[in-house]
Amino acid sequence: MPHSHAGKTMTYSDAIQFLYDLRWFGTNLGLSNTFELAALAANPHHKLRFIHVAGTNGKGSTCAMLESIYRAAGLRVGLFTSPHLVGFSERIQINRQLINAAEIIRLVSEMQPLLTQFPAEQHPTFFEVITVMALRYFAEQDCDLVVWETGLGGRLDATNIVTPLASVITNIQYDHQEWLGETLASIAAEKAGIIKPGVPVITATDEPEALQVIESRARQQNAPLTAVKRSEIHQPPLSKIELPLLGEHQKLNAALAIATVRSLTGQIPVREGAIRVGLSDVRWPGRLQLITRPPGQTILLDGAHNVPGAETLAAALQENFPSNERSLILGILQDKDWPAMCHILAPLARRVFLAPVSSERTTSPHELQPACRQASPAAEIVVCNSLAEALDRSQHDPFVVITGSLYLVGEALELLRRDPPASTGERSLNEWTLNTSP
Repeated sequence: MPHSHAGKTMTYSDAIQFLYDLRWFGTNLGLSNTFELAALAANPHHKLRFIHVAGTNGKGSTCAMLESIYRAAGLRVGLFTSPHLVGFSERIQINRQLINAAEIIRLVSEMQPLLTQFPAEQHPTFFEVITVMALRYFAEQDCDLVVWETGLGGRLDATNIVTPLASVITNIQYDHQEWLGETLASIAAEKAGIIKPGVPVITATDEPEALQVIESRARQQNAPLTAVKRSEIHQPPLSKIELPLLGEHQKLNAALAIATVRSLTGQIPVREGAIRVGLSDVRWPGRLQLITRPPGQTILLDGAHNVPGAETLAAALQENFPSNERSLILGILQDKDWPAMCHILAPLARRVFLAPVSSERTTSPHELQPACRQASPAAEIVVCNSLAEALDRSQHDPFVVITGSLYLVGEALELLRRDPPASTGERSLNEWTLNTSP
Protein backbone atom coordinates (compact mmCIF):
# COMPACT_ATOMS: atom_id res chain seq x y z
CA MET A 1 0.00 0.00 0.00
CA PRO A 2 1.23 3.52 -0.64
CA HIS A 3 2.81 5.04 2.40
CA SER A 4 2.96 8.72 3.30
CA HIS A 5 6.03 10.56 4.44
CA ALA A 6 4.52 12.63 7.20
CA GLY A 7 7.12 14.35 9.29
CA LYS A 8 10.09 13.78 7.01
CA THR A 9 11.22 15.40 3.82
CA MET A 10 10.38 13.37 0.78
CA THR A 11 13.28 12.41 -1.48
CA TYR A 12 13.08 11.76 -5.20
CA SER A 13 13.25 8.00 -4.64
CA ASP A 14 10.42 8.30 -2.07
CA ALA A 15 8.30 10.09 -4.68
CA ILE A 16 9.00 7.46 -7.33
CA GLN A 17 8.33 4.69 -4.79
CA PHE A 18 5.01 6.32 -3.89
CA LEU A 19 4.02 6.39 -7.59
CA TYR A 20 5.25 2.81 -7.96
CA ASP A 21 3.08 1.70 -5.05
CA LEU A 22 0.01 3.16 -6.75
CA ARG A 23 0.26 0.31 -9.26
CA TRP A 24 -1.26 -1.77 -6.48
CA PHE A 25 -4.57 -0.11 -7.44
CA GLY A 26 -4.32 -1.37 -11.03
CA THR A 27 -5.73 0.48 -14.01
CA ASN A 28 -9.24 1.79 -13.84
CA LEU A 29 -11.39 2.41 -16.90
CA GLY A 30 -13.77 5.23 -15.99
CA LEU A 31 -13.61 8.98 -15.43
CA SER A 32 -15.32 9.60 -12.07
CA ASN A 33 -12.12 9.27 -10.00
CA THR A 34 -10.15 11.57 -12.29
CA PHE A 35 -12.90 14.20 -12.34
CA GLU A 36 -13.03 14.08 -8.54
CA LEU A 37 -9.25 14.21 -8.08
CA ALA A 38 -8.97 17.11 -10.58
CA ALA A 39 -11.71 18.98 -8.66
CA LEU A 40 -9.79 18.50 -5.39
CA ALA A 41 -6.74 19.92 -7.21
CA ALA A 42 -8.81 23.02 -8.22
CA ASN A 43 -9.56 21.85 -11.79
CA PRO A 44 -6.25 22.90 -13.37
CA HIS A 45 -7.45 21.76 -16.81
CA HIS A 46 -9.99 24.58 -16.92
CA LYS A 47 -7.06 27.00 -17.33
CA LEU A 48 -5.50 25.11 -20.25
CA ARG A 49 -5.99 24.44 -23.97
CA PHE A 50 -5.44 20.91 -25.30
CA ILE A 51 -5.01 18.86 -28.42
CA HIS A 52 -6.14 15.35 -27.39
CA VAL A 53 -4.55 12.47 -29.31
CA ALA A 54 -5.82 8.86 -29.39
CA GLY A 55 -5.21 5.95 -31.78
CA THR A 56 -3.61 2.51 -31.93
CA ASN A 57 -0.15 3.37 -33.30
CA GLY A 58 1.66 6.63 -34.01
CA LYS A 59 0.14 8.61 -31.11
CA GLY A 60 3.47 9.52 -29.57
CA SER A 61 5.10 10.48 -32.88
CA THR A 62 2.09 12.62 -33.85
CA CYS A 63 2.20 14.31 -30.42
CA ALA A 64 5.93 14.99 -30.86
CA MET A 65 5.25 16.58 -34.27
CA LEU A 66 2.43 18.78 -32.97
CA GLU A 67 4.58 19.85 -30.02
CA SER A 68 7.49 20.70 -32.31
CA ILE A 69 5.34 22.77 -34.71
CA TYR A 70 3.67 24.81 -31.96
CA ARG A 71 7.01 25.33 -30.18
CA ALA A 72 8.49 26.58 -33.49
CA ALA A 73 5.50 28.96 -33.65
CA GLY A 74 6.62 30.46 -30.32
CA LEU A 75 4.15 28.80 -27.94
CA ARG A 76 4.93 27.34 -24.53
CA VAL A 77 3.85 23.73 -25.10
CA GLY A 78 3.17 21.02 -22.53
CA LEU A 79 3.56 17.41 -23.67
CA PHE A 80 2.00 14.45 -21.83
CA THR A 81 2.79 10.98 -23.21
CA SER A 82 3.17 7.36 -22.09
CA PRO A 83 4.84 4.98 -21.57
CA HIS A 84 8.29 6.40 -20.78
CA LEU A 85 11.34 4.66 -22.25
CA VAL A 86 13.85 5.19 -19.44
CA GLY A 87 12.72 7.76 -16.84
CA PHE A 88 9.32 8.81 -15.51
CA SER A 89 10.03 12.50 -16.26
CA GLU A 90 9.76 11.82 -20.03
CA ARG A 91 5.98 11.68 -19.57
CA ILE A 92 5.65 15.34 -18.52
CA GLN A 93 7.58 17.92 -20.55
CA ILE A 94 7.34 21.63 -21.36
CA ASN A 95 9.04 22.80 -24.56
CA ARG A 96 10.74 19.38 -24.50
CA GLN A 97 12.33 20.05 -21.10
CA LEU A 98 11.59 17.08 -18.84
CA ILE A 99 9.94 17.85 -15.53
CA ASN A 100 12.68 17.91 -12.88
CA ALA A 101 13.03 15.84 -9.72
CA ALA A 102 12.17 18.74 -7.37
CA GLU A 103 8.88 19.36 -9.19
CA ILE A 104 8.01 15.64 -9.09
CA ILE A 105 8.65 15.55 -5.32
CA ARG A 106 6.54 18.68 -4.77
CA LEU A 107 3.64 17.49 -6.92
CA VAL A 108 3.59 14.02 -5.35
CA SER A 109 3.57 15.49 -1.83
CA GLU A 110 0.75 17.86 -2.84
CA MET A 111 -1.27 14.95 -4.28
CA GLN A 112 -0.95 12.77 -1.16
CA PRO A 113 -3.45 14.64 1.08
CA LEU A 114 -5.98 14.69 -1.80
CA LEU A 115 -5.80 10.89 -2.06
CA THR A 116 -6.93 10.49 1.55
CA GLN A 117 -10.37 11.83 0.47
CA PHE A 118 -11.12 8.58 -1.41
CA PRO A 119 -12.53 5.39 0.12
CA ALA A 120 -10.04 2.50 -0.09
CA GLU A 121 -12.00 0.59 -2.74
CA GLN A 122 -12.05 3.67 -4.95
CA HIS A 123 -8.42 4.76 -4.53
CA PRO A 124 -7.07 6.59 -7.61
CA THR A 125 -4.64 4.60 -9.75
CA PHE A 126 -1.12 5.49 -10.89
CA PHE A 127 -2.34 6.85 -14.23
CA GLU A 128 -5.17 8.86 -12.66
CA VAL A 129 -2.75 10.46 -10.21
CA ILE A 130 -0.09 11.36 -12.77
CA THR A 131 -2.77 12.71 -15.15
CA VAL A 132 -3.87 15.23 -12.51
CA MET A 133 -0.23 15.91 -11.51
CA ALA A 134 0.54 16.78 -15.14
CA LEU A 135 -2.52 19.07 -15.38
CA ARG A 136 -1.43 20.86 -12.24
CA TYR A 137 2.13 21.32 -13.47
CA PHE A 138 1.08 22.58 -16.92
CA ALA A 139 -1.39 25.06 -15.37
CA GLU A 140 1.18 26.39 -12.87
CA GLN A 141 3.71 26.75 -15.66
CA ASP A 142 1.29 28.73 -17.84
CA CYS A 143 1.44 26.51 -20.90
CA ASP A 144 -0.20 28.08 -23.96
CA LEU A 145 -1.15 24.64 -25.25
CA VAL A 146 -0.91 21.04 -24.03
CA VAL A 147 -0.44 18.11 -26.42
CA TRP A 148 -2.28 15.40 -24.50
CA GLU A 149 -1.91 11.71 -25.35
CA THR A 150 -4.43 9.12 -24.16
CA GLY A 151 -3.18 6.17 -22.13
CA LEU A 152 -5.48 3.30 -23.15
CA GLY A 153 -8.45 3.60 -25.49
CA GLY A 154 -10.06 7.02 -25.09
CA ARG A 155 -13.65 7.02 -23.90
CA LEU A 156 -12.86 5.83 -20.34
CA ASP A 157 -9.22 6.94 -20.25
CA ALA A 158 -8.29 9.37 -17.43
CA THR A 159 -7.11 11.94 -20.00
CA ASN A 160 -10.68 12.23 -21.31
CA ILE A 161 -11.78 14.68 -18.59
CA VAL A 162 -10.54 17.57 -20.78
CA THR A 163 -12.43 19.38 -23.54
CA PRO A 164 -9.76 20.01 -26.18
CA LEU A 165 -9.47 22.43 -29.11
CA ALA A 166 -9.15 19.38 -31.37
CA SER A 167 -9.48 15.61 -31.05
CA VAL A 168 -6.96 13.62 -33.11
CA ILE A 169 -7.33 9.89 -33.85
CA THR A 170 -4.21 8.55 -35.59
CA ASN A 171 -5.51 5.17 -36.73
CA ILE A 172 -7.52 2.18 -35.58
CA GLN A 173 -5.81 -1.21 -35.61
CA TYR A 174 -5.90 -4.36 -33.51
CA ASP A 175 -4.31 -3.98 -30.06
CA HIS A 176 -5.55 -4.37 -26.45
CA GLN A 177 -8.60 -6.28 -27.75
CA GLU A 178 -9.21 -7.76 -24.31
CA TRP A 179 -10.19 -4.27 -23.08
CA LEU A 180 -11.21 -2.37 -26.18
CA GLY A 181 -13.14 -5.12 -27.98
CA GLU A 182 -12.44 -7.70 -30.66
CA THR A 183 -13.53 -5.78 -33.77
CA LEU A 184 -12.15 -2.65 -35.42
CA ALA A 185 -15.58 -1.08 -34.91
CA SER A 186 -15.51 -1.67 -31.14
CA ILE A 187 -11.92 -0.39 -30.85
CA ALA A 188 -12.91 2.66 -32.93
CA ALA A 189 -15.88 3.31 -30.62
CA GLU A 190 -13.49 3.47 -27.62
CA LYS A 191 -11.06 5.82 -29.40
CA ALA A 192 -13.95 7.94 -30.76
CA GLY A 193 -14.99 8.47 -27.14
CA ILE A 194 -12.62 11.48 -27.10
CA ILE A 195 -14.86 13.31 -29.61
CA LYS A 196 -16.58 16.24 -27.86
CA PRO A 197 -19.56 18.37 -28.96
CA GLY A 198 -18.52 20.84 -31.65
CA VAL A 199 -14.78 20.08 -31.28
CA PRO A 200 -13.04 19.36 -34.63
CA VAL A 201 -11.85 15.78 -35.19
CA ILE A 202 -8.89 14.94 -37.41
CA THR A 203 -8.05 11.34 -38.27
CA ALA A 204 -5.75 9.36 -40.56
CA THR A 205 -7.83 6.18 -40.11
CA ASP A 206 -8.46 4.54 -43.46
CA GLU A 207 -10.05 1.26 -42.33
CA PRO A 208 -13.64 1.68 -43.65
CA GLU A 209 -15.25 -0.13 -40.70
CA ALA A 210 -13.40 2.09 -38.19
CA LEU A 211 -13.83 5.32 -40.15
CA GLN A 212 -17.59 4.73 -40.28
CA VAL A 213 -17.74 4.62 -36.46
CA ILE A 214 -15.70 7.84 -36.18
CA GLU A 215 -17.89 9.56 -38.80
CA SER A 216 -21.13 8.66 -37.06
CA ARG A 217 -19.79 9.71 -33.63
CA ALA A 218 -18.60 13.04 -35.10
CA ARG A 219 -22.06 13.59 -36.64
CA GLN A 220 -23.82 12.87 -33.32
CA GLN A 221 -21.56 15.41 -31.61
CA ASN A 222 -21.75 18.03 -34.39
CA ALA A 223 -17.97 17.80 -34.55
CA PRO A 224 -16.45 18.79 -37.92
CA LEU A 225 -14.39 15.85 -39.24
CA THR A 226 -11.25 15.94 -41.40
CA ALA A 227 -10.06 12.60 -42.78
CA VAL A 228 -6.44 12.78 -43.89
CA LYS A 229 -5.76 10.79 -47.08
CA ARG A 230 -2.56 8.87 -47.75
CA SER A 231 -2.06 10.91 -50.94
CA GLU A 232 -1.43 14.03 -48.83
CA ILE A 233 2.08 12.85 -47.97
CA HIS A 234 3.12 13.72 -51.55
CA GLN A 235 1.80 17.29 -51.39
CA PRO A 236 3.57 20.41 -50.11
CA PRO A 237 4.71 21.26 -47.51
CA LEU A 238 5.38 17.57 -46.76
CA SER A 239 6.82 16.79 -50.18
CA LYS A 240 9.53 19.40 -49.49
CA ILE A 241 10.35 18.48 -45.87
CA GLU A 242 13.07 16.06 -44.84
CA LEU A 243 11.46 14.36 -41.81
CA PRO A 244 14.04 13.23 -39.23
CA LEU A 245 11.81 10.27 -38.32
CA LEU A 246 12.26 7.35 -40.71
CA GLY A 247 9.45 5.45 -42.45
CA GLU A 248 6.50 6.13 -44.75
CA HIS A 249 4.11 5.89 -41.79
CA GLN A 250 5.72 8.95 -40.19
CA LYS A 251 4.82 11.00 -43.28
CA LEU A 252 1.18 10.10 -42.67
CA ASN A 253 1.55 11.11 -39.00
CA ALA A 254 3.06 14.39 -40.23
CA ALA A 255 0.15 14.96 -42.65
CA LEU A 256 -2.20 14.39 -39.70
CA ALA A 257 -0.28 16.92 -37.58
CA ILE A 258 -0.40 19.50 -40.41
CA ALA A 259 -4.16 18.99 -40.90
CA THR A 260 -4.66 19.47 -37.13
CA VAL A 261 -2.63 22.69 -37.06
CA ARG A 262 -4.55 24.01 -40.08
CA SER A 263 -7.92 23.16 -38.55
CA LEU A 264 -7.02 25.35 -35.55
CA THR A 265 -5.65 28.41 -37.39
CA GLY A 266 -8.71 30.41 -36.24
CA GLN A 267 -7.70 29.89 -32.58
CA ILE A 268 -3.92 29.52 -32.91
CA PRO A 269 -2.50 30.99 -36.11
CA VAL A 270 0.67 29.19 -37.23
CA ARG A 271 2.77 30.28 -40.20
CA GLU A 272 3.83 27.74 -42.86
CA GLY A 273 7.46 28.38 -41.86
CA ALA A 274 6.78 27.11 -38.32
CA ILE A 275 5.19 23.94 -39.75
CA ARG A 276 8.32 23.32 -41.85
CA VAL A 277 10.76 24.07 -39.02
CA GLY A 278 8.75 22.06 -36.49
CA LEU A 279 8.59 18.96 -38.66
CA SER A 280 12.23 19.22 -39.78
CA ASP A 281 13.43 19.29 -36.15
CA VAL A 282 11.09 16.74 -34.55
CA ARG A 283 12.66 14.17 -32.18
CA TRP A 284 10.96 11.04 -30.86
CA PRO A 285 13.24 8.33 -29.46
CA GLY A 286 12.68 4.60 -29.77
CA ARG A 287 10.86 4.75 -33.11
CA LEU A 288 13.19 3.67 -35.94
CA GLN A 289 15.98 5.36 -33.98
CA LEU A 290 19.52 4.77 -35.26
CA ILE A 291 22.46 4.48 -32.87
CA THR A 292 26.01 3.68 -33.91
CA ARG A 293 28.38 2.04 -31.52
CA PRO A 294 32.07 1.27 -31.91
CA PRO A 295 33.59 -0.26 -33.96
CA GLY A 296 30.92 0.87 -36.44
CA GLN A 297 27.94 -1.27 -35.54
CA THR A 298 24.56 0.24 -36.44
CA ILE A 299 21.65 -0.42 -34.10
CA LEU A 300 18.08 0.38 -35.10
CA LEU A 301 15.65 0.65 -32.18
CA ASP A 302 11.94 0.42 -32.85
CA GLY A 303 9.18 -0.06 -30.30
CA ALA A 304 6.95 -2.04 -32.70
CA HIS A 305 4.78 -3.70 -30.05
CA ASN A 306 1.83 -5.06 -32.03
CA VAL A 307 1.13 -6.61 -35.45
CA PRO A 308 0.58 -3.32 -37.36
CA GLY A 309 3.78 -1.95 -35.75
CA ALA A 310 5.72 -5.03 -36.87
CA GLU A 311 4.38 -4.65 -40.43
CA THR A 312 5.39 -0.98 -40.44
CA LEU A 313 8.90 -1.87 -39.25
CA ALA A 314 9.25 -4.56 -41.95
CA ALA A 315 8.25 -2.02 -44.62
CA ALA A 316 10.64 0.61 -43.24
CA LEU A 317 13.54 -1.86 -43.27
CA GLN A 318 12.87 -2.78 -46.92
CA GLU A 319 12.62 0.91 -47.81
CA ASN A 320 15.61 2.31 -45.88
CA PHE A 321 18.01 -0.60 -45.34
CA PRO A 322 17.27 -3.08 -48.14
CA SER A 323 20.72 -4.65 -48.44
CA ASN A 324 21.88 -4.78 -44.84
CA GLU A 325 22.76 -8.16 -43.42
CA ARG A 326 20.51 -7.88 -40.42
CA SER A 327 20.43 -9.38 -36.97
CA LEU A 328 17.35 -9.06 -34.82
CA ILE A 329 16.98 -8.85 -31.05
CA LEU A 330 13.36 -9.61 -30.24
CA GLY A 331 11.37 -9.51 -26.99
CA ILE A 332 7.56 -9.37 -26.80
CA LEU A 333 4.98 -9.06 -24.03
CA GLN A 334 2.64 -11.99 -23.42
CA ASP A 335 -0.55 -9.95 -23.99
CA LYS A 336 0.45 -9.18 -27.61
CA ASP A 337 -0.13 -11.39 -30.65
CA TRP A 338 3.45 -12.64 -30.52
CA PRO A 339 3.03 -15.62 -32.90
CA ALA A 340 1.96 -13.20 -35.65
CA MET A 341 4.76 -10.75 -34.74
CA CYS A 342 7.38 -13.54 -34.95
CA HIS A 343 5.94 -14.51 -38.31
CA ILE A 344 6.48 -10.96 -39.64
CA LEU A 345 9.80 -10.13 -37.94
CA ALA A 346 11.87 -13.35 -37.87
CA PRO A 347 12.27 -13.57 -41.69
CA LEU A 348 13.85 -10.08 -41.72
CA ALA A 349 17.13 -11.28 -40.20
CA ARG A 350 19.95 -13.74 -40.62
CA ARG A 351 20.30 -14.19 -36.87
CA VAL A 352 17.53 -13.76 -34.33
CA PHE A 353 18.38 -13.27 -30.65
CA LEU A 354 15.37 -13.83 -28.38
CA ALA A 355 15.46 -11.94 -25.08
CA PRO A 356 13.00 -11.54 -22.22
CA VAL A 357 11.42 -8.10 -21.77
CA SER A 358 12.13 -6.83 -18.24
CA SER A 359 8.47 -7.01 -17.31
CA GLU A 360 6.33 -9.46 -15.38
CA ARG A 361 4.30 -9.67 -18.62
CA THR A 362 7.13 -10.93 -20.83
CA THR A 363 6.83 -13.88 -23.17
CA SER A 364 9.60 -16.40 -22.51
CA PRO A 365 12.25 -16.56 -25.28
CA HIS A 366 11.71 -20.35 -25.27
CA GLU A 367 8.09 -19.75 -26.29
CA LEU A 368 9.13 -17.41 -29.11
CA GLN A 369 11.73 -19.85 -30.44
CA PRO A 370 9.45 -22.35 -32.29
CA ALA A 371 7.39 -19.51 -33.78
CA CYS A 372 10.55 -17.82 -35.12
CA ARG A 373 12.01 -21.10 -36.36
CA GLN A 374 8.82 -21.88 -38.26
CA ALA A 375 8.70 -18.37 -39.76
CA SER A 376 12.36 -18.40 -40.79
CA PRO A 377 13.82 -21.92 -41.05
CA ALA A 378 17.14 -20.65 -42.46
CA ALA A 379 17.88 -18.13 -39.72
CA GLU A 380 20.03 -18.83 -36.70
CA ILE A 381 17.78 -18.53 -33.63
CA VAL A 382 19.56 -17.82 -30.32
CA VAL A 383 17.78 -17.88 -26.95
CA CYS A 384 19.26 -15.36 -24.44
CA ASN A 385 18.64 -14.90 -20.73
CA SER A 386 18.69 -11.10 -20.94
CA LEU A 387 18.90 -8.20 -23.33
CA ALA A 388 22.45 -7.52 -22.09
CA GLU A 389 23.42 -11.06 -23.20
CA ALA A 390 21.77 -10.54 -26.61
CA LEU A 391 23.68 -7.26 -27.11
CA ASP A 392 26.89 -8.97 -26.11
CA ARG A 393 26.37 -11.94 -28.45
CA SER A 394 25.47 -9.68 -31.38
CA GLN A 395 28.23 -7.11 -30.84
CA HIS A 396 30.14 -8.11 -33.99
CA ASP A 397 27.07 -8.07 -36.25
CA PRO A 398 27.12 -4.94 -38.44
CA PHE A 399 23.38 -4.10 -38.33
CA VAL A 400 21.16 -5.03 -35.40
CA VAL A 401 17.44 -4.29 -35.04
CA ILE A 402 16.05 -4.26 -31.48
CA THR A 403 12.25 -4.48 -31.38
CA GLY A 404 9.06 -6.13 -30.14
CA SER A 405 8.29 -3.87 -27.17
CA LEU A 406 8.81 -0.26 -26.10
CA TYR A 407 9.97 -1.63 -22.73
CA LEU A 408 12.74 -3.60 -24.49
CA VAL A 409 13.74 -0.47 -26.43
CA GLY A 410 13.81 1.53 -23.18
CA GLU A 411 16.10 -1.04 -21.59
CA ALA A 412 18.32 -0.98 -24.69
CA LEU A 413 18.61 2.82 -24.54
CA GLU A 414 19.65 2.49 -20.90
CA LEU A 415 22.25 -0.21 -21.66
CA LEU A 416 23.65 1.60 -24.73
CA ARG A 417 24.19 4.94 -22.96
CA ARG A 418 27.80 5.40 -22.04
CA ASP A 419 26.95 7.33 -18.87
CA PRO A 420 25.32 5.63 -15.89
CA PRO A 421 21.52 5.88 -16.07
CA ALA A 422 20.03 8.74 -14.08
CA SER A 423 16.98 6.71 -13.21
CA THR A 424 17.24 3.50 -11.29
CA GLY A 425 14.60 1.08 -12.38
CA GLU A 426 11.95 3.62 -13.35
CA ARG A 427 10.95 1.52 -16.35
CA SER A 428 8.95 -0.73 -13.99
CA LEU A 429 6.58 2.22 -13.44
CA ASN A 430 5.19 1.31 -16.88
CA GLU A 431 3.75 -1.92 -15.52
CA TRP A 432 0.01 -2.07 -15.08
CA THR A 433 -2.84 -4.50 -14.66
CA LEU A 434 -6.46 -3.72 -15.34
CA ASN A 435 -9.09 -3.61 -12.61
CA THR A 436 -11.91 -5.79 -13.81
CA SER A 437 -14.18 -5.11 -10.87
CA PRO A 438 -16.95 -2.60 -11.71
